Amino acid sequence: MAHRRFKRELTASSAELFGEELRFYRELASYTQEELGKLLHCSRTNITRYETGQRRMPPELVEKADELLTTGGALKRLWDRVDWNAGVEHPDWFQTHADMESEAVGLQAFQADYMHGLLQCRDYARAMFEAGGTDERPEVVEERVAARLARQERFLAEGGPQLVVLLDESALRSVVGGPRVMVRQMQHLLRVAQRGNIVIQVVPFTARATIIKTSMVLLEMPDGQHVVYSESLDRGSPSDDPTIVSGHRRRYDRLRGDALTAGESLALIAEALEGFRDDEQRARCGQLAQEQLQRPGRRRLHRGGPRIPRPRPRT
Repeated sequence: MAHRRFKRELTASSAELFGEELRFYRELASYTQEELGKLLHCSRTNITRYETGQRRMPPELVEKADELLTTGGALKRLWDRVDWNAGVEHPDWFQTHADMESEAVGLQAFQADYMHGLLQCRDYARAMFEAGGTDERPEVVEERVAARLARQERFLAEGGPQLVVLLDESALRSVVGGPRVMVRQMQHLLRVAQRGNIVIQVVPFTARATIIKTSMVLLEMPDGQHVVYSESLDRGSPSDDPTIVSGHRRRYDRLRGDALTAGESLALIAEALEGFRDDEQRARCGQLAQEQLQRPGRRRLHRGGPRIPRPRPRT
């Protein structure tokens, strides 16, 4: 059988390169996208997204594709070398901020109501997307979680940029995903706060005189430019206008003046951690008690059910 010649464009995306290889081996084996999808138990649409680098192919499907297409494991070897987080896109209205954040040499933020994205642990981020997303398909949620965690990597790396986050106390008290998730989130805060480039301070409820309920981020760029980013409910906007930046800087400085010290903030986070641990323990005990009540309840219901007359044997 004559082999087709495939025209390949230059690409800087390793995810797209993997997709091209998947398409190459699929066509070499004379499968359509729909046929391969049926063999892998997924839709033709997903095969299209895998081949265009728009979606991360699950590793178990990669291994199965290697077997079906007799690649000798080539797809899995390439898959292992792909930076899949780099291929995940943010919403259009957020992408500009994400791009600047990836270059910033310093970042100062104030966050109300919930954890700042750069401080969220995996379970907390997943719970946020599951609760508030318009598309709650598991694969989409995981892509968004991966994108959020990818933003954190440069700040958690050795010698990363300075990150100062003021958390309104409501961010500590608002339960996202239940007590177990909050336990892990508090533990995560205590861990990352030990890094030399990261400072976490809590603005307590008692600081209502200067509290601002709108979250904001102040970015310092490599060229010395300063940019402010602020969010509404579902939109965000950056600005490098000196007047706007200066106004947000003054608000931020007032908030930091009312915030607890770093040490006091960690103590409050540790206190919140113990509270969520107690809540988790009570939830477990309540669930166990409910199960114990239900078991004898089922037996009583059975014994107390309607009697069914049975024929008596004749003597």
